[in-house]
Amino acid sequence: QLQLVESGGGLVQPGGSLRLSCAASGFTLNGYAVGWFRQAPGKEREGVSCITVNTGYTNYADSVKGRFTISRDNAENTVYLQMNSLKPEDTAVYYCAADYRPWASCLLRSGPNYNRWGQGTQVTVSS
Repeated sequence: QLQLVESGGGLVQPGGSLRLSCAASGFTLNGYAVGWFRQAPGKEREGVSCITVNTGYTNYADSVKGRFTISRDNAENTVYLQMNSLKPEDTAVYYCAADYRPWASCLLRSGPNYNRWGQGTQVTVSS
């Protein structure tokens, strides 16, 4: 069964940190780009960060630059999103998705290229 599984969400105070994990099973992430997206209630889904696994190329939304870091662990077949200095406006359900893209730069828009999605993990930033 080919799937992505997110974990690591939770409730954190403003200024705190969380690390999200996106673990792939049934396929290897080599050759893929992995994107993190989020959707808050009443808002459209937005791209947060992405990484092209083969090259290590990364991209970030302006709203998270300097606070979030995306990385991959090829041995664990997992992509991580380290989130620091969290703000209430970061509250959302976070999803990871995979796009077969061996060498091209990853994309922050969630078009049909991202055809494998996880179930999402809730991140709530509140005091």
